[in-house]
Amino acid sequence: MTQTRETILDALRRLTLPDGGDVVSRDMVRALRVDGGKVSFVLEAESPEAARAMGPVRLACEQLVGKLPGVDSVAVALTAHGPAAKAPAAPAAAPPSLKIGGHPTPQAGPMKPAGVQRIIAVGSGKGGVGKSTVASNLAVALARAGKRVGLLDADIYGPSQPRMMGVNKRPSSPDGKTIIPLHGHGVTLMSIGFMLPEEKAVVWRGPMLMGALQQMLTQVEWGELDVLIVDLPPGTGDVAMTLCQKSEVTGAIVVSTPQDVALLDARKALNMFDLLKTPVLGLIENMGVYHCPNCGHEAHIFGEGGVKAEAARLGLPFLGSLPIDLDTRLAGDAGTPIATGDSSMATAYAALARRLIDGGIV
Repeated sequence: MTQTRETILDALRRLTLPDGGDVVSRDMVRALRVDGGKVSFVLEAESPEAARAMGPVRLACEQLVGKLPGVDSVAVALTAHGPAAKAPAAPAAAPPSLKIGGHPTPQAGPMKPAGVQRIIAVGSGKGGVGKSTVASNLAVALARAGKRVGLLDADIYGPSQPRMMGVNKRPSSPDGKTIIPLHGHGVTLMSIGFMLPEEKAVVWRGPMLMGALQQMLTQVEWGELDVLIVDLPPGTGDVAMTLCQKSEVTGAIVVSTPQDVALLDARKALNMFDLLKTPVLGLIENMGVYHCPNCGHEAHIFGEGGVKAEAARLGLPFLGSLPIDLDTRLAGDAGTPIATGDSSMATAYAALARRLIDGGIV
């Protein structure tokens, strides 16, 4: 028997929640997909606190749907409407003062951390193309493939990795100088977003940006890493220039949608890396196609094949095309990157990571 969207929803209606109702009547089911014998959906709770308490419900939904005839595999993810409430501060001695941002200190050598084997910059010519989503999921996919991975959120004006990686603590500093990084999903993490409230704007000029980048590269105890993924800010400004000139970057990956306007800006990013003598490892097309979960129709909202054609024109590797995907957005908002699971999107990121590994890049 082949299951449909409606038969899956009918089955889920039979599962009563501890506080009454069911996941369907309470409008908690999102992104339900039925692909032959594979079923996947998201349970969206009212808050992160409620989501953490719904582990047994997620498991019960998974088991219930898994027993239906014709169902071979079930993937159920948990997410929430908004950010978690801040935990009350525990009484403790004040940590050493750690100031981030300021003019960079002169140094003779490069800013490459001693234990880091390779640095890969993930850039884009403009914002909104999914660069940070690609960076976080690529980092997780490489970690799942057995690599020691760090992720530096260098988008200082708009840091998004704390939310996407589900980490919102302040890093510790034993002496007011050394920074102990945080960890999430097998990845070592650092972001200016860990140091400031989520709603606080960073209003800094260029020298302070470069000083912050220098601190996050040289004062953080990154440890021994096979690769450090750097999520660059969009465009061709100070942070990207400083990183490429001072940090012995192995290479850069450029992310773009196939839209002509996005490609115009992506070409500027490619030109910047060329001027800075930074090898471009390849191009990734993001939001290349939209698959309707209800009817299966494909729509190329931002155009089709533009990034692949641009890579061919420039003689650069085309690393792959990623679709617009609701599960990816929900996973990023919930702090659990889609690459942590076993969905088709997780498989796509795993393939991207494997291509970098097999190519000797990582």
